[in-house]
Amino acid sequence: MSRIKVVSFDAEGTLVTPDFSEAIWQEAMPALYAQKHGLEFEQARRSMIDKYAEVGDQKIEWYNIRYWFDLLALGDPGPAIERCLDKASCYPEVNEVLSSLKGKYQMVVSSGTPIDFLNHLLRDIDPFFSHVFSSTSHYQQIKCPEFYLAICQQLKVEPGEVAHVGDSRQFDFLIPQQIGINAFYLDRSGKEREGALVNLSQLESRLQD
Repeated sequence: MSRIKVVSFDAEGTLVTPDFSEAIWQEAMPALYAQKHGLEFEQARRSMIDKYAEVGDQKIEWYNIRYWFDLLALGDPGPAIERCLDKASCYPEVNEVLSSLKGKYQMVVSSGTPIDFLNHLLRDIDPFFSHVFSSTSHYQQIKCPEFYLAICQQLKVEPGEVAHVGDSRQFDFLIPQQIGINAFYLDRSGKEREGALVNLSQLESRLQD
């Protein structure tokens, strides 16, 4: 892959753990919903999970915390975000991997996570990246071929000069492949198909194949 100029990373589940988002969606929001409606926490949490499922991750609203806070009349999401910030953390190998790739490739983040979250999630590693792209905040769409094409156009590179890695087989592997991006599927469980990465430490050698 000697043509690779840009390495693109998904954020949650790839660079950073899902703990922060899980705390928001599974704890903070249900707690506010329970308080507002006089429900037990578990009852409120189950109700929230059902509401998330009704929208589904194929719709942009699913990702937008402000949409949910407005829909459920929960007020300003800022305080809930602040309370969960201690949950934001990178996977153990991330700093070493980014340090190794620095100077060899231009590195960017290409995520479906709203920029409100990314600003907090990437705070410790942001200097490694020339750009942070949020499909939902910057392009008003889920991660689709058009999103990846827009990134290539902004970076002034061809899709074949980009490698992207992420933990969603659909959004980070199959979709970028459609436009000719060199995509790598990250499966940290190690249970998925042959060829998947089990952590980011395996990425650099694959870029050099």
